[in-house]
Amino acid sequence: MGSGISRLYSALAKTLMGGTSPQPEYLAAPKPPEPIDPRELLEECRAVLHTRPPRCQRGFVHVRSDQPSSHPPIRVMQWNILAQALGEGKDNFVQCPVEALRWEERKCLILEEILAYQPDILCLQEVDHYFDTFQPLLSRLGYQGTFLPKPWSPCLDVEHNNGPDGCALFFLQSRFRLLSSCSIRLTAMALKTNQVAIAQTLECRASSRQVCVAVTHLKARTGWERLRSAQGCDLLENLRGITQGDQIPLIVCGDFNAEPSEEVYRRFASSSLNLDSAYKLLSADGQSEPPYTTWKIRTSGESRHTLDYIWYSRRALSVRAALELLTEEQIGPDRLPSFRYPSDHLSLVCDFSFKEEPSGLA
Repeated sequence: MGSGISRLYSALAKTLMGGTSPQPEYLAAPKPPEPIDPRELLEECRAVLHTRPPRCQRGFVHVRSDQPSSHPPIRVMQWNILAQALGEGKDNFVQCPVEALRWEERKCLILEEILAYQPDILCLQEVDHYFDTFQPLLSRLGYQGTFLPKPWSPCLDVEHNNGPDGCALFFLQSRFRLLSSCSIRLTAMALKTNQVAIAQTLECRASSRQVCVAVTHLKARTGWERLRSAQGCDLLENLRGITQGDQIPLIVCGDFNAEPSEEVYRRFASSSLNLDSAYKLLSADGQSEPPYTTWKIRTSGESRHTLDYIWYSRRALSVRAALELLTEEQIGPDRLPSFRYPSDHLSLVCDFSFKEEPSGLA
């Protein structure tokens, strides 16, 4: 960083300002984004973060399999990255220093996490810097992205906000081809709600197998359990149509704002789409969710919950590995977010492979 503007900010500036032309925009041929070497971008992020403690290290838990795959696994990352406007203006993280929430550094922590695990598919919630940060940079890393904002984002109530937050779905174009995309505004009891989902059907270039990937963020807070359940039912109904009733393998990532004891969790677990939760892999019995995926301290007190999930078609997909969660010691007494971790939610990362194709499954 010592010699003026870094290549990271230079790259971002070029992405936002480049391509201007005196001719009308509709006549100008779109320019493909200039590629960025992910290793260089990672170095730039670490240069920006040089005064902060090093990123916490997490290992993968691997599953032994008697069915070796002829293709590399599909790595999926699920993460509520914490909307910047909410982190600074609404969420009241009383133990988190204000300096730890500065966007210029926090975005580098988020990018560092993504670059460290190099997902093939990336599902994000609370994205309020899609157009000025994630879409420009991730497109230059080879990702194709889609963003769907909440209709009435709470970010808009915060002074100096960066626009509405919403869900984003990215996939590596070198690995997948987009077949179809659906933006869903979730309903509950026939009424439209403020929560959304994106569902895309992708074709794996190596195997020609199809997979539908969905990302969502259900209604937050205690007292809204029935609404979350209704939103989950609506999402499942949409996904039944998109996957032709279980004919296309499915991965659903999301911040469900619901513990495993809630009805919406049970609806997904018992769905006719034959879904299972990938992170049960980390439990001793293989049947239990992690003890937490979010841990924070607000003015209302300390809060530790399991709210985030990666669901998958158990008949068509196998979990090959799952990223361990941060330990209580790694998280620290002030909990999340912090100088070491940029969000109040932990990222979930899983490797999947297709099972041998049975009759009736794409």
